[in-house]
Amino acid sequence: MAAPTRDPAPGAARSCEGFGAEEAPVYSDSFDVYTGNANPGLARKICRYLGMSLGQAEVFSFANENIFVKILDNVREKDVFLIQPTCRPVNQSIMELLIMIDAFKRASAGRITAVIPFYSYGRSDKKDQPRVPITARLVADMITVAGADRVLSMDLHQGQIQGFFNIPVDELTAVHLLSNYFRQKKLENVVVVTDLGYAKRARTFAELLDAPLAIIEKRRVGNLDRAEVMNVIGQVRDRRAIIVDDEIDTAGTLLEVVRALQREGVDEIYACATHGVLSDPAIDRIAGSGLREIVLTDSIPLPPEKRLPQITTLSVAPLFGEAIRRIHRGESVGALFSSEVTLTQEMILWEDGVEHLIDARTGAHLETDPPAPPHVRFPHDRAVPAAPTAGSAPANTPGDR
Repeated sequence: MAAPTRDPAPGAARSCEGFGAEEAPVYSDSFDVYTGNANPGLARKICRYLGMSLGQAEVFSFANENIFVKILDNVREKDVFLIQPTCRPVNQSIMELLIMIDAFKRASAGRITAVIPFYSYGRSDKKDQPRVPITARLVADMITVAGADRVLSMDLHQGQIQGFFNIPVDELTAVHLLSNYFRQKKLENVVVVTDLGYAKRARTFAELLDAPLAIIEKRRVGNLDRAEVMNVIGQVRDRRAIIVDDEIDTAGTLLEVVRALQREGVDEIYACATHGVLSDPAIDRIAGSGLREIVLTDSIPLPPEKRLPQITTLSVAPLFGEAIRRIHRGESVGALFSSEVTLTQEMILWEDGVEHLIDARTGAHLETDPPAPPHVRFPHDRAVPAAPTAGSAPANTPGDR
């Protein structure tokens, strides 16, 4: 008599039939979401969107700076999503990510997806000088060796970083989210401004706003966080400019671009970026820059001391939440950005800890009390029951500090 077989869960690959065929992995029909200490606020927002509780884990450092991790839930054969951007403190965040991946692997998790909203060392993606490392590849190797089965990230500094991994990589983009925000502002006579490195995504941004694109020619001075603007390529005079980039670090380049645009006769300037690194002295530079508004996402947490009146934060939690759901169910993640599927239309603004929901199509402020439903239905999307919870997390658990 043949041994009984177990049907794979939705989203899990089915085993191949036939003698000698290699059996595909089968994991539990539930998925859990966990976080380190890099951005627990984003992890909680993602869980709020998914209608589930954040998984319980202890993640802290001893007095000797050694990191300790303990998973407090049973994750055997579970589909685990670990949310940990590698933001400040960068090296500690990377080590937390690696140690947590190892802990899940040794706890027999069915599949481990490293959700890395911000990928540090992305600028070190090539040998542009003699005897320098390719650190972006090194970090990718460490994540793979630690035991991650796939990676979910957003707006990598360069697309080729995906090729540094030997595991599947899904790269999301905040271009649609950011362009929707400016679309609902109904600005007229707009020009989108970017540098050559971000030109491809900026072109998509400009097309979504039905605006022309101007290119900034710049060169970086040595290994310093400073760039020199050479030329502005395109017609920008007497227009409203929106500067688009993947990240804002010290804001030195941003200020150079602002000055170049002002010399070209641009008076009203906005800026947006996916990742707000905002290393010192970025806040001081932005405060005196004359920028009307800077729009960032919450891929990196923005501490209270860095919140300026002209900084607006959009949440990428719905986007990551929907991507996590689709990965678990074995559905297309790229379809989120296709013309056939409308991206999540509601944008969540998290200003001073208060949630504001904006309909990007009309600009109307939507009611958020009671909270919005955890699943924003996509066209032709079938109804999906709420995901099982990972257990209620106790207040002030070490993983949420």
